[in-house]
Amino acid sequence: MTATTTTTNTMAQFLTAEQLLNHWQGHRNLTRRIIEAFPEKELFEFSVAGMRPFAKLAVELISVGGPGLKGIVSQQTEAYDEEAFNPKTKEELLKKWDEETETINHYFVQIPEERFRENFNLFGQYEFPVYENILYFVDNEIHHRGQGYVYLRALGIDPPFFWERF
Repeated sequence: MTATTTTTNTMAQFLTAEQLLNHWQGHRNLTRRIIEAFPEKELFEFSVAGMRPFAKLAVELISVGGPGLKGIVSQQTEAYDEEAFNPKTKEELLKKWDEETETINHYFVQIPEERFRENFNLFGQYEFPVYENILYFVDNEIHHRGQGYVYLRALGIDPPFFWERF
């Protein structure tokens, strides 16, 4: 048995698809709480050092996860479209966040485990195995949520603890 085979077998036993989805949804739950922590005006207008306001970052996350999984399941590579959703209120943003959380739940469970290692050209731009695309969704969310933490602290607001994901 080679080191690669051993690693692959160990990893397959280390984390199930259900555990990966739960991990991701824990991050989404925390990001939702970050959105909730913003005052309405600052959610859409406040930024630091030329970065986008947090509402724009949340729209990016909304535009990636659910649509990305839908593409993976349908094996269609539609272009990324961040302009399709342009919320004007925190309530509208949170409603869409919750809808996309359900979209993620719906499509994620439709990916057979053997497809996780298949290459998929996400949005016609990013050719990686399906599991790497999913890890990208999580990593991208963590990255942008970190920006939200900086914004909240700059506004004098204590953000939720990063380890409290549920």
